Amino acid sequence: MNIRIINKSKNSLPAYETAHAAGMDLRADIEATMVLQPMERKLVPTGLFMELPLGFEAQIRPRSGLAFKHGISIVNSPGTIDADYRGEIKVLLVNLSTEPFEINNGDRIAQMVVAKHETVSWSEVDELTETSRGQGGYGHTGK
Repeated sequence: MNIRIINKSKNSLPAYETAHAAGMDLRADIEATMVLQPMERKLVPTGLFMELPLGFEAQIRPRSGLAFKHGISIVNSPGTIDADYRGEIKVLLVNLSTEPFEINNGDRIAQMVVAKHETVSWSEVDELTETSRGQGGYGHTGK
């Protein structure tokens, strides 16, 4: 799939780090080091603008290493970029640890997965078909 992209940063384009990776790393495009204090959230620019094909979205997800080692996550995870959005891709990071976290220009801060999605139309009905699960919700299968 070919996607039109504008890169206003000095960083490389998002890329897959391994041959079978689903996500491409996004890098911070900042002029000065940012410090994310414990429980603080900041919007981090990437300098990227893109044009997704209709029927596709880009999901912005946390990087597992940052989450595990430093408690860095994404507040609205996964963040969604719609096909009609043309603004800069920014990542809403949160520091869930007890230690400040530094973000420098070019740091890999998130991953982006491009995925196909469907557009639904609703069929309003009075009842739904039965299943063996029924209305079993949170924890209904036990521990």
